[in-house]
Amino acid sequence: MQKTSPIEFFKQVRQEINKVSWPNRKEVIITGIMVFIMVSIASIFFLIVDSISSYVIRSILSLGSWL
Repeated sequence: MQKTSPIEFFKQVRQEINKVSWPNRKEVIITGIMVFIMVSIASIFFLIVDSISSYVIRSILSLGSWL
């Protein structure tokens, strides 16, 4: 593997950065809203799963107190 000088490395980095297609403001806002919606849905889902599993575990553990 050929080593490059630090100056050449930064030139290559600058060339690659110029190739990047950066999102515009509208795309960033829409993506941010979608992330917020998906995080909200995931948090509600895990709240429900946690509540159900907590209820099931408490029910199973309470069976031991009847004996």
